[in-house]
Amino acid sequence: MTQTTDINRQILLASRPSGAPVAENFNLVQSEKPTPEAGEVLLRTIYLSLDPYMRGRMNDAKSYADPVALNEVMVGGSVCRVEASRHEDYKQGDWVVAFGGWQDYSVAKGDELLKLDNNMANHSHALGVLGMPGLTAYMGLLDIGQPKAGETVVVAAATGAVGSLVGQIAKLQGCKVVGIAGGQSKCRYAVETLGFDYCLDHKSDDLAQQLAKVCSSGIDVYFENVGGKVFDAVMPLLNSCARVPLCGLISQYNATELPSGPDRLSLLMGMLLTKRIKMQGFIVFDDYGHRHGEFSQQMEKWLLAGQITYKEHVVDGLENSVSAFIGLLKGENFGKLVVRVGPDELK
Repeated sequence: MTQTTDINRQILLASRPSGAPVAENFNLVQSEKPTPEAGEVLLRTIYLSLDPYMRGRMNDAKSYADPVALNEVMVGGSVCRVEASRHEDYKQGDWVVAFGGWQDYSVAKGDELLKLDNNMANHSHALGVLGMPGLTAYMGLLDIGQPKAGETVVVAAATGAVGSLVGQIAKLQGCKVVGIAGGQSKCRYAVETLGFDYCLDHKSDDLAQQLAKVCSSGIDVYFENVGGKVFDAVMPLLNSCARVPLCGLISQYNATELPSGPDRLSLLMGMLLTKRIKMQGFIVFDDYGHRHGEFSQQMEKWLLAGQITYKEHVVDGLENSVSAFIGLLKGENFGKLVVRVGPDELK
């Protein structure tokens, strides 16, 4: 069923996954289109962003944000059009960024929205290169990583929404950039299109040896998106005073227990101490939301100048969100994953 003018399709969290999510953890339902109250607007979802953080929100565990309640709509950023407005700053047809979730229609207060230029060439970019992933890459690398010309920067998930931008921004700072991605086609793209100096396939049995070879002078900045065996390969190569922005650990999101093998926590802590390594986690909107204007101004300049390349992986149809999200956690997407939920104009 496609998007209509009177029915609100919603994808609910039906049960909490144990390990990797499966289709049965979600439920597609239909409800009536909501009605805005004073100070609110009715939004129709055009694009839905699918991101790794959503896996954590499916768990009933304490975190930086509340979990999604059972039988409630899955959360997610969205680009929407205003269908009806009871707020003086918005009118029908306006394009906005919202947090509307996995559904056709939502209601939001005016101060919860970011208004977009109605003539913007690619409104979906507000969910990626000009949105949360872009801000994450920009602030995580430049504020925490603080790369300097001539240094070696390594980034995991190198062709993803965040990693692809991290590497390109690092090149603009004059750094040597080494990406780590899943598969030879992604690695070729990182080098030939994004301009990385090297990109290594994390599926290779000799990843650690390959990384040591191309990072012969060690690693000064490691942008962490993955964890697991990738970090195991990186850790011995970290230089004194290296910086590690900790953005995500996608290899661990479906884990139900601690990994087997020796406990390397003491080794890591010893390295942090003796090499004076800075490792810092961050929650991008909590820590850097107030600097969004600075980021967007610079990123737009880079895009207009052709200094940043950006790739989207677009899936059509709200009904395909579940399979796309499951694939995201397996690394099956190539670029920023968005779902095209509805047309620009609904007749």
